[in-house]
Amino acid sequence: MQVAETKGIVLFSRDYQEKDKLVKIFTESYGKQMFFVKGAHRKNNPLAPALLNFTEAVYFGSIRSEGLSFLNGAKEVKPFRQIQQDIFLTAYGSYLLNLVDVAIEDHLYDPHLYSFTQQALMQLDNGSDPEIITNIFELQLLQRFGVAPQLDHCAVCGNQEGPFDYSSKYAGLLCQRHFEMDRYRWHVNPRGLHLARLLMQISYEQINSIQVKAETKQNLRYFIDQLYEEYVGIHLKSKKFIDDMQSWSKLLMPKADEKKEPNEE
Repeated sequence: MQVAETKGIVLFSRDYQEKDKLVKIFTESYGKQMFFVKGAHRKNNPLAPALLNFTEAVYFGSIRSEGLSFLNGAKEVKPFRQIQQDIFLTAYGSYLLNLVDVAIEDHLYDPHLYSFTQQALMQLDNGSDPEIITNIFELQLLQRFGVAPQLDHCAVCGNQEGPFDYSSKYAGLLCQRHFEMDRYRWHVNPRGLHLARLLMQISYEQINSIQVKAETKQNLRYFIDQLYEEYVGIHLKSKKFIDDMQSWSKLLMPKADEKKEPNEE
């Protein structure tokens, strides 16, 4: 056990007995850690703001390589305020953090994933399209599950010009000339597949100008769902909530204008 100080993002917390809490934090320096927080429910506890979901802070306490760690304090507390206050953003943010929690083992040092998660939450909090932010996260997180679909070129001939479809048999794209080589190809809409290819490579710093039509988002959603079902096989409650939310969110949100595709004339 060592006394340490590290940046971290709260993944979730739950009550433990009457006055205490267990708080899971994705730390920059020590990976995911489950912290025991004694007296967390004590009135005016100075740690309380740092224990809220969708909060980043510098935490210090006793870090263990196995079992529970112990949280002693926090500073530089930075809540993702918009995510905390908006039910739609909360849904997407919860799903991203759930994905992080299942993608890597506890105590595994992964500063790149920490940075990637931080950037995704910042984009959500700053008003970027939550569906596109989530799609980027899902696609680029696949490698943490040991999945690397070939989306750069045709898996048979190397052709880089579409239209393409996706093939489980070849674990990648098939160009139109080779569609007949897999009669069980996925029949993914070319626009959705084109967008997936872009988002697989893009960084969050590059997405400010991306605007996507609702139909293309649906096509992309179908493709990513197929990838996760085929290769990952996880079924998170937070993802189901987002799926259900799509059916009733239109009643609460104004209809968006039709938007132009990225890099499409």
